[in-house]
Amino acid sequence: MFAFLNKNDPAETTTPAIDPQRIPAHVAIIMDGNGRWAKARHLPRIAGHKEGMNTVKKVTIAASDLGVKVLTLYAFSTENWKRPTDEVNYLMQLPVSFFDTFVPDLVKNNVQVQVMGYTDKLPAKTQKAVNDAIADTKDCDGMILNFALNYGSRSEIVSGIQAIAAQVQAGELAVTDIDEATVDQALMTAPLAPYHDPDLLIRTSGEERISNFLLWQIAYSELVFTDVKWPDFTATTLKACIADYQSRDRRFGGLSNQK
Repeated sequence: MFAFLNKNDPAETTTPAIDPQRIPAHVAIIMDGNGRWAKARHLPRIAGHKEGMNTVKKVTIAASDLGVKVLTLYAFSTENWKRPTDEVNYLMQLPVSFFDTFVPDLVKNNVQVQVMGYTDKLPAKTQKAVNDAIADTKDCDGMILNFALNYGSRSEIVSGIQAIAAQVQAGELAVTDIDEATVDQALMTAPLAPYHDPDLLIRTSGEERISNFLLWQIAYSELVFTDVKWPDFTATTLKACIADYQSRDRRFGGLSNQK
């Protein structure tokens, strides 16, 4: 089930009431609209990405304070390499700047960094920033801030199938023993168990596409689309999306009166 939140005004004044006992354990966000945010202000696209980085910091702390267990952010897709070279180079520099300034706050808030995607294809300086952040926050046992970086769900599924096929070929796994749990373990979200599947998927900036993000994992996620561009996304916007999530009757294919 999905809904579209028509929130064009980023300066929201009313904080939605949410039930602290029913916070989604895993929230995933497709962070969209940085370029359009910048264009509307006659700024270069990279200005939107820079402001979007600041939003990541604010939303991370807000999600942690609410009791979210995993926050997965779609930071860079396998398709984003098609963008102009200058923009890609800037995006590859962002993790360096982001973690350099934000890791102390993450540690202070007991937030652990994880990253999924084909990180071996990233520039060396980006890989180092990512690996350092993972190492520096490894002892934090609060919320997991999980970045999807150079990630694409179809490629992830193909890689998972290849890994399962290799197990079968090696005689370690029978074809008849392959089930959903086998696939779960072969995907990049396996380290997030038991929260590998998002309860809530949010996409900002008015687009209503999944864009090759967590295709297996969102089979029963609640989807919320909002007009708010990512740089304007606030803690209040997050709460509004969670309030929408809490209004849903999640039946997972069953009936609401079934136990």
